[in-house]
Amino acid sequence: MKKIRNPYLGLEEQGYNCFACCPQNPYGLKMEFYEDGDDIVSLWTPTAEHQSWINTLHGGLQAALLDELCGWVIFRKFQTAAVTSKMEIRYRRPVYTNKGVLTLRAHAVEERRNLVTVVGQIFDGDGQMCTEASCVYFLFSKEKAAAEMGLVACKTEDEI
Repeated sequence: MKKIRNPYLGLEEQGYNCFACCPQNPYGLKMEFYEDGDDIVSLWTPTAEHQSWINTLHGGLQAALLDELCGWVIFRKFQTAAVTSKMEIRYRRPVYTNKGVLTLRAHAVEERRNLVTVVGQIFDGDGQMCTEASCVYFLFSKEKAAAEMGLVACKTEDEI
């Protein structure tokens, strides 16, 4: 797996403070991302502060994790930014906050003009798939992503 460099680092003064991926957001999830073939991967460890029911990861946070992960598929594989147009999520089994690192994986499954469908999944420490989502993104032109969102390129660390 190759670590992906966050293309928004250095834009904090312009307002970058993403709840999911900004490392400086004190309340954020501080997600990091890796490229593994066609997949984008994130390894993330929940804590008791992330629970809804006892030792169970809040469903809204699961949705946020998957939406962010799937969005990074767009950054890396399409080299542009996008907005979530539609998200369907299926909670298959509980995700526990006291059982260690989760593995999140996502990849693009369909592209139609400026709409891309990405499928993402959350796996527990035992490798059991717990949650899955299908997200449809409306892609911005690369020019708009650069001019309005500061996204010039999304590279792995070895490409820099």
